Amino acid sequence: MRRMMGLLAVLALVLSTAFVPSVLADGHEKKTIVFGGQCDRTGPTKFVGTILCPGITDYVALINAKGGIEGHPVKYVEVEHAYKVDRGIEAYERIKRDGGVAMLDYGTPIVYALTPRHMEDKIPGTSPGFGRADAADGERFPYIFPIAASYWSQGAAAMHFVKEKGAKEGSKIAYIYYDNAAGQEPLPVFREICAHEKYKCREFAVPPPGVEMASSILDITRRFRADFVVSHLFGKAPAISIKEFRKNGYKLNKIISLVWGAGENDMIASGCKENKADGYLAMHFAGVGRDFPVIKEIIDTVYKDQDVPDIVGQVYYNRGVFNAAVTIEAMRLAIKNEGLPVTGEKVKNGYEQIKGFDLGGFLPPLTVTAQDHEGGGWVQVYETKGCELKKHSDWFQGYRDVVMAELKKAAEKE
Repeated sequence: MRRMMGLLAVLALVLSTAFVPSVLADGHEKKTIVFGGQCDRTGPTKFVGTILCPGITDYVALINAKGGIEGHPVKYVEVEHAYKVDRGIEAYERIKRDGGVAMLDYGTPIVYALTPRHMEDKIPGTSPGFGRADAADGERFPYIFPIAASYWSQGAAAMHFVKEKGAKEGSKIAYIYYDNAAGQEPLPVFREICAHEKYKCREFAVPPPGVEMASSILDITRRFRADFVVSHLFGKAPAISIKEFRKNGYKLNKIISLVWGAGENDMIASGCKENKADGYLAMHFAGVGRDFPVIKEIIDTVYKDQDVPDIVGQVYYNRGVFNAAVTIEAMRLAIKNEGLPVTGEKVKNGYEQIKGFDLGGFLPPLTVTAQDHEGGGWVQVYETKGCELKKHSDWFQGYRDVVMAELKKAAEKE
């Protein structure tokens, strides 16, 4: 297994299908379709990247094993960027030179830096569950695709969830967040909902790299005495926060985390093997675990007669599968509806033609349009029990009117 993971952990990973014949049954030549993605296997979010990125490459391998996209093989180019903006820009240019017709971006600061390049080059970029929330407006950002709940939608869903759990006028809601562009992104929605519902709200910023928060959590639990906590932490920070909340006697089922705060590694680091993370709640935009047709198919096809790595089916691995699957569906629709050669413009149109795409219950029925590049902002909540994440809710949205109003405000600022 170590040898297999080592092969995956290369700076530039290219998957191709030499076994696919060069001519289709109808006589047309097979054309290799290239797309690429950035990955953080070494930087501050390597706990995500080392699990998420193999999910992408495994899904590409599955598609190629099944004959490619509409009979055409797929080549995926991965570039390590260590969550650094300058290296993210270099990764973009490398993938563009290699002929990429779509890109999987990685990291909110990097998405902001790359937006003008995507728009100028007409190469679509995806940022599922992160990035700039205003990119949900496809008319303003035709080549940026969040394709999952943006930080605005996640913040709104978290506030919907605490209301369902009993928050009312006068309730104290704390928002603890990693103090960078990603952590700050949900603030306008959080503040608007707090004002609308007449909650007493406070914000607690955690400076990067997110390891010093003891005083903030003491303030939340002992001075502010929050009724509920909305948490937007990532990297090492989620596990540290769980330990600090528990140390201060705060009930973990009063915390709802946004989507990057509850991977299996976070739970292990927080003490789940001793049941010290039980009750912790977090939102997700793709299914967790192996009990989905697409994950079973990867196991049966990609890992046939091999040991299956433990990461298969984990939170971030499944999100990697999600990232690859939606982009490959867009490329499939591009070929089906507009033919070859595949271009960034055609793939952009392909994204906007995705309808009811759910991979057998792995996703909410995802529909993307020229106006809505987010796909509705759906999430579901999972609860930690031992070291397992158990489904706690069905798919839901929160305060869509507030999210839409923020999109309108953002457009009016232009």
